[in-house]
Amino acid sequence: MKLQTLFERVDYKIVSGNLEIPMSTLVYDSRKVEQDSVFVCISGAAFDGHKFVKEVVKAGATTIVVEKDVEIPEGVTVVKVENTRKALAELSAAYFGYPAEQLTTIGLTGTKGKTTITYMIRSVLEHAGQKTGLIGTIETIVGDEVIPSVNTTPESYVVQESFRKMVDAGCKNVVMEVSSQGLMLHRVSGFTFDYGVFTNLAKDHIGENEHKDMDDYIHCKSLLFQQCKQGIVNGDDAYVERILEGHTCSVETFGEKDTNDVYATNISRIQEPGYLGVSYDLKGKQEYQVHVDIPGDFTVYNSLAAISLCRHMGISKDDVLTALNVIQVKGRLEIVKTPGEYTLMIDYAHNAMSLESLLTTIRKYNPNKIYCLFGCGGNRSKDRRYEMGEVSSKLADLTVVTSDNPRNEEPMDIINDILIGVHKADGEYVTIPDRKEAIQYCMEHAGKGDIVILAGKGHEDYQEIKGVKHHMDERDLIQEIIEGR
Repeated sequence: MKLQTLFERVDYKIVSGNLEIPMSTLVYDSRKVEQDSVFVCISGAAFDGHKFVKEVVKAGATTIVVEKDVEIPEGVTVVKVENTRKALAELSAAYFGYPAEQLTTIGLTGTKGKTTITYMIRSVLEHAGQKTGLIGTIETIVGDEVIPSVNTTPESYVVQESFRKMVDAGCKNVVMEVSSQGLMLHRVSGFTFDYGVFTNLAKDHIGENEHKDMDDYIHCKSLLFQQCKQGIVNGDDAYVERILEGHTCSVETFGEKDTNDVYATNISRIQEPGYLGVSYDLKGKQEYQVHVDIPGDFTVYNSLAAISLCRHMGISKDDVLTALNVIQVKGRLEIVKTPGEYTLMIDYAHNAMSLESLLTTIRKYNPNKIYCLFGCGGNRSKDRRYEMGEVSSKLADLTVVTSDNPRNEEPMDIINDILIGVHKADGEYVTIPDRKEAIQYCMEHAGKGDIVILAGKGHEDYQEIKGVKHHMDERDLIQEIIEGR
C-alpha cells in the first residue's frame, strides 16, 4: 500500500518529511514496530505513545502520527492530526481496504441487553442463510473462528482487522456491541453503520477512567445515532429523547406502548421444569405471535429490537420465529438441563442493579423457591458486595454465598463483606466458599418448581486466584455433579 493511500480520508498536516516513502505495517503498539512501519501515537490512561517516538524510530518506524508536539528524529515523516485515536480508526479502515463497505454493519448500544440482542440477530440472520460475524463482550466470531474478547468494543485497528477477516470468510453482515467507551475513544470511527440499535439506559460506567458523569455517558451513547443510516430505538426508555439528540439517521421505535412503530401486547410468561420463556403478540409494522425461549420482561424488549432490525433486512417471519425459539446466549439467562424437577440457570449478573433486575424478573414466574448463588470479585469495590448481599437477601428465598474471582484477597474476607449486606435484610443464607460444593448444595436441595440461579460468572470459564486464572466452567461443574464425579 502507498502511504498517500493510507491518509486519503484523514485530515492531517505534514510536520516533517513527506508521504512519498515506502510503508510496511500500521501499528499503535511500540512492540510491534517493523522496518518502514507507520506508528500512531495513542494517548491512553496508562501509556502515551508520544513518549516512545525515539524507541519506535530506532526499531524501524519511518512515519509517526501525532497529536502533540514531539522531538522529531532526523529523516522521519511526522504527520500531525487533531485526534490520533480517530486517525487510527480512519487509517485502519484504509489499511484493511475499507471492509465495512462490503458488509451490512449493525451496532448496538445501551446499558443492558446488548450481548443477548447481538446473538439473537446473528441467530436469525444465520438461519436465513446470511453468514454473519459478531463482535461483543463474550467473543468475536469470524466464520468458524471464535476469539475470546478483552473489551466489549475492541480498539479500532482490531475492529477493522476483524471486518476484513469477515469479508474474506464470506460474511455478509456483522453485528457488534458498541460501548460508550468505544464511541468516546473512536473505536468505531472510520465508517458509518448501516443500523444503530439502542436498548435502554441506566446509571453505569461512571467514575475514574470511564465517564465523568451521567451527561457524558448519555452523550457518548448518542454518538451512534450520528454515525448510522437507520436508528432502531427503545421508544419506552426514559432517556430515548436524549439519546436521539443531534441524530442524523432515520428512526424507528419498538417497545410495549402502542405509540411505537413495533410493539408487544398480550405478554405471557411460560414456565415448565427446566424451561422458562415468554410469548406475546407483535403489533404495528408487523403482526404475528412471538415465542422466545429466554425468560424475563427484558426478553420482550430484546426480541423486539432483533425483530425490528431483521424486518429492515427483509428476513421472513418464519426465519425470525424459528431462530428465536432455539436461541440461547452463553451466561445470559442460560438454562442448563438437569435430571431434577427444578430449573437451573447461569447468568452474568455481577452487580446489585443486574441482580435485582434478574431476581425481580424470575419472581414473576412464581417459583416455589429461588436459590441465588453468587460471590464477588476481589480487589474491587466493597460497596458492590454489601449491595449484592442485601439485594439477594431481600429477593431470594435462600442466598448461597460462595467464591467468585478472589484475585489477591482471601475468599472468606470477601464472603464476610457480602454477609454485611445479607444481614441488612432477613433472608435465609448459607456460606459455602468452594463454588462446586455450593452448586452441589443447591442442586441437592432444590425441589419441584424451584429456580436455582448461579449468578456472577456467566460466560466466564475461569477463576482468578493470586494472579493466576484457573479453568472453572460452571457447566462442567454441573455435569460433574450430575455424574457423581
